[in-house]
Formats: sequence, C-alpha cells, structure tokens
Amino acid sequence: MRTDHQFQRPLKTATLILSGLLGLGAWAGASPAKITAQSIIVNPVETKLNVEVWVNRDAGGRGNPVYRKGEQLSVGLKTNQDAYVYLFNVNANGQIDLFFPNTFEESNFMQAGVTRVFPSQGAKYSFTVGGPNGQDRLLALASTRELDLNDVARFAGGQGFAQVRVQGQENLARALSIVVSPLPADAWTTDTVTFRVGGEAVTPPAPAPGGATGSVTITPGQGQPAQPTPAPQPTPAPQPTPAGQIQPGERQNAARDQAMVDAYARLKGSESLGQATTYAVPWGDGLWQKFRGVGAYGDAALLHANGSSRSYAVHGMLLERYLALAKAENGATRPPSRLGWAAGDEKVIPRNTYGTSGLYGFFQNGALYGTEKYGTFWLTGAVLRTYQGLGGSGSFLGFPTRDQYQIGGAWAADFEGGTIRTVNGAVKVYRK
Repeated sequence: MRTDHQFQRPLKTATLILSGLLGLGAWAGASPAKITAQSIIVNPVETKLNVEVWVNRDAGGRGNPVYRKGEQLSVGLKTNQDAYVYLFNVNANGQIDLFFPNTFEESNFMQAGVTRVFPSQGAKYSFTVGGPNGQDRLLALASTRELDLNDVARFAGGQGFAQVRVQGQENLARALSIVVSPLPADAWTTDTVTFRVGGEAVTPPAPAPGGATGSVTITPGQGQPAQPTPAPQPTPAPQPTPAGQIQPGERQNAARDQAMVDAYARLKGSESLGQATTYAVPWGDGLWQKFRGVGAYGDAALLHANGSSRSYAVHGMLLERYLALAKAENGATRPPSRLGWAAGDEKVIPRNTYGTSGLYGFFQNGALYGTEKYGTFWLTGAVLRTYQGLGGSGSFLGFPTRDQYQIGGAWAADFEGGTIRTVNGAVKVYRK
C-alpha cells in the first residue's frame, strides 16, 4: 500500500493516506533482539517495560481485522511505565512510514497507564487506508530513553510526518539496530498488531466545511489564535542599522549562518517569518535574528544555539513571553535558564474540548503554551512530562491557566480541567 505525503506548514492544507502497516525484519546490534518466524522483532531479555498497540476494529490487539481501501483507521497505545513510543508502518510493498512522533502531536512521551488514541479527539489529521491489499502489521517500539532517529527518519519542509530514509524492512531493521544498541538490555520493548487490507474500496467521506475528514487535513485559519499588536520587546543585543535588505542568517560581516538559512527555507520563511529586521548576532552561547513576521504570526526570531546543527523559530506571544522571562532573569543577555534555547519549531494547537486553541513552543528545558483566552505560560520538568504524557492540551487537562509554581517547595501547575501537584516527590494529577 503506497503512502503519499503532501505536507505544509500549519495553516496550509496537507494530506496523508496511510497504507497497511508491517512489522520489522532482522535486527542486529549490541542491544539483544530476537526475530520470530513472522519477522517480528522482540527483546529476548525479560523487561518490566511493556507497550500495547491495537487498532479500532480489534481492541484486544490479537485478531486480524479487515479494512477496505478508503476506510479510516485509528490506533491505540498504552505503556505500563513512562516511556517514549515510536510507531512504524511498512506496507505490503515495503514502503516505510513513521507516523508517531509527528508534528501534530506535542510529544511522543507517554505516561504509565495512560491510553492514547491516534488521531486524538480534535486532531487536524486522520488515517485512511490506501492499499495495496495484503497482510499488514503495526509495530510499536517503547524506550525508557528518547531515541535519536535522525539516521532513520527526518522532518523536512514543515511536513507533519517524517520522511523515512530507508526502504524495506531489512534496511530499517539494520538502521534501528544502531539506534537501540546503546540502550540497556531491558530498556526497550515492542508490540505488534496485524490486520488485512482487502475487499472492494470505499469512497472516503467528503471533507466537511471548516473541518478535517478522511485524510490529513489542516483547515486554513483554524487553531491559529488572533495575535494582538505586539508590545515592545527587549532586545538581546544592540543591533546595527542595516544598510540594505538583510538575508536570513546574515551576520554583520556578510557571513551566513547555515542553520538559520536552512530553517528559513524549512519554515517557508517568506510566508511565516517575513523580512529580517536585524543581523544574526551573538546572544549568550548562540545567535539571534529578528524578523518582521507575517500576518497573525506576529514578530518572529530565529534562535541558534552553539553546537547545534539546527535553528528554530519562535513567534508572536511566545516570543514576547520568552524574551520577558530572559529580561527578568538576566537582563535579556541570554535565553532564560528555565527554558533554554528553542529545541523545535512552534506548533499551532487546534481547538480542544474546552474550545481553546493556541500555540506550543518546545525548548531545551521546558515549554511555552500560549492562548488568547489565558495568556502564555511555561512548564518544565516532571510536571511537563506528566502533562504531555497525558496528551497535553488535548487531554482532559486542557491548556495551562498560569505559570508552573511552587507550593511548600514542590512544583504544581493549574489547567483548564485540573491540576498537577508534586506530593512527597511523586507527581499527582487531579481533575476539576
């Protein structure tokens, strides 16, 4: 079953048609693995970590349901320990896709005992079976440590789903063996579920006005909060007056920072960042460059930490709060320590069950969540991991309604639908 990708940055239209999903083949490497007769990878070492995966027509994950081309598919995941989960598919022709993590979800960190279903409620994408006919499998890989999949799959050009860089299950297995080999023997585990693709194709439902159906669709304008006129922002470093039009990543000496150049291209900068208003100048242990922004995106900046090969953008209300935190902490001479450098491109979060939409920014040490309804607030550490493990702003907690704070020396955070508290060193979640 062929997988077609047509992805754009949020506020554009994108389509993903998922085919059948197949397990991995041989897996070699230092981390022990066993290959069954059905070419399914398992860890021969007994592990306390467990992951479960299933599809909507087989909640037990042990059957072999049949889907017709054009029908929608949803996938369930659950772990018994906090873990990072990676969900692969290989169709009957050997085409490989990685569809979790993806840029539509806030994180692939899952909290122990919490069930997550993809697409989640209110998601701006859905999975549609596309063929070819045949026997397929889904494989979930759970790890106690976050894995570096850059040699296996990468996000490019603002795509919602990664481009897998290998073809065929054997090549994928060899690549993944390198990824898991540094892990302790009991630090990872897998699970698979099978289903068949066959029968007469059905016509996917037509897109509903103003909504998403059938395929990965992002409705223009939805999920993007209106931005107020930005307040004056602190400047990380004095900026020389440019003599002419400044290019992305351009320093005052006319040299170019390649990471910023690449980020501008990746983010379709003419549509989201606009024209540079400063040179790329030193800021703390990295570089900063400010942009005029485009429309509702608001003023923007590209941030590039020294030692990193990538630069990331921060816009509007998130940038305003980020710089305000830096000013309060250190006079805006470097990034705020509670957040650190941007570690990913910000995302538009669609309207949740509380009717709230907003923005999400991911940083080295924490995250910012911004909404018109409540404002922009920071979360870090175990509170953030617990929140994202539950599904983040799309969970029953909804968006944060204030900054993370301390009670009796322990961290806590308040949300639309509940509260997270640290009690005797353990993180507890409470519904309203």
